Amino acid sequence: MSTPLAAGVLALLVRRRATAAVAESLTGGLIGAALTTPAGASAAFRGGVIAYATDLKARLLGVPEDLLDREGAVHPEVAAAMAAGVRRLAGATYGLAVTGVAGPDPQDGKPVGTVYIAVAGPDQAFWRREVLLSGSREEIRKGTVREGLDLLRGVLEPEVGEHSG
Repeated sequence: MSTPLAAGVLALLVRRRATAAVAESLTGGLIGAALTTPAGASAAFRGGVIAYATDLKARLLGVPEDLLDREGAVHPEVAAAMAAGVRRLAGATYGLAVTGVAGPDPQDGKPVGTVYIAVAGPDQAFWRREVLLSGSREEIRKGTVREGLDLLRGVLEPEVGEHSG
């Protein structure tokens, strides 16, 4: 599952002497797989948490239970809390998190293809992206990997991509 994008993200992390960790829901480990395929990944990738079940988002990543009760697991604040939680848990410079609806059915009132992505960085900095992807379940999951890695790349090399704090 190696991609030039994943290899590029790893190279940027190494260049900055930074590390990353991932918290994945709908992708089920695909981002971690992409980041660990290139040789030398251990220099910058700390690890990840696959928190597919909603209760694990709270227990493992520290997502506030009242947020999950109020908004459900598919929400931009949940993605941000997951990113902060995995960053803290793994002792990484950056935490990347994704949550969304891969299908076949809507979830938490959100249509299939709704994806929220967040990166947590040093000094409580956050970058977020919301996307609506189309296609099959597999295409939505692959698109989420691409969008997540692209957001992290944009954080690491701001002139390449957009981000907001």
